[in-house]
Amino acid sequence: MARIAGVNIPTQKRVVIALTYIHGIGPKFAQEICEKVGIPAERRVHQLTDAEVLQIRETIDRDYQVEGDLRRETAMNIKRLMDLGCYRGLRHRRSLPVRGQRTHTNARTRKGPAKAIAGKKK
Repeated sequence: MARIAGVNIPTQKRVVIALTYIHGIGPKFAQEICEKVGIPAERRVHQLTDAEVLQIRETIDRDYQVEGDLRRETAMNIKRLMDLGCYRGLRHRRSLPVRGQRTHTNARTRKGPAKAIAGKKK
């Protein structure tokens, strides 16, 4: 099993698909990395040599922000909004949708499971 950026990527999948298991690398960046390193699209992870894995690892470390650094930066951005007390920060603080979605109905992912209100029957 290849370990890149602190993530064990699956060995039976194609390299382009396996790279998307790393937080911060989607299909576009995975394709870009494979082109930079010169790995064909149909190559599978278990067929990679140690040198190719090392090249991929170095390319990701040099050119992309992934995993812990990316998560840390995202958390710091949210914390900054909350400290400023701006509208988006308040929405984050209250665990409500941030981008203008309705909350009268829906928004269950953000608000959590519905809580029963005692004595509310119509």
